[in-house]
Amino acid sequence: MRYLKYTPYIYILFALFFVYDAIIKWNDPSKTPLLSLLIAALGVFMFFFRRRFAKKMEDRNRKS
Repeated sequence: MRYLKYTPYIYILFALFFVYDAIIKWNDPSKTPLLSLLIAALGVFMFFFRRRFAKKMEDRNRKS
């Protein structure tokens, strides 16, 4: 279960990839980068959400 501490960072990696993808699509007038930016924003949101949830569970286990 120790690997669960590092899984939120995968979301940051995905977000960085989709930001890169959006920048590439931004320069091409036939493509729209909106979906890539939305997925990147979702990845950043999930990073903070998972980190907060893991901290909450860790605090709960300490109290028990």
